[in-house]
Amino acid sequence: MLPEQIAKFVETEQLNNPTVKVEFKKRNSITGIFIKHTDYEELKSKNFWRLVTEANLETYNKSKDVNAGRMFNGSEFTRLSVTKKKAV
Repeated sequence: MLPEQIAKFVETEQLNNPTVKVEFKKRNSITGIFIKHTDYEELKSKNFWRLVTEANLETYNKSKDVNAGRMFNGSEFTRLSVTKKKAV
């Protein structure tokens, strides 16, 4: 996907429900959140994105440590979709 497509999704769709499903060309899909750190604009310009997967969300929410996330190349993304909100 193009960086503009991903940025538009992250900056609009993800606002109401931060958890997204990311589908890839050559790997299994993941569910997690995009995080905006101080290097967000630089990474976006290079089509790289920092995501925290579901498995690491609790750790990230407690510490806000960006090291809980992983870097992904946006050119490998095929589809982004919001996940359904869980009932409370």
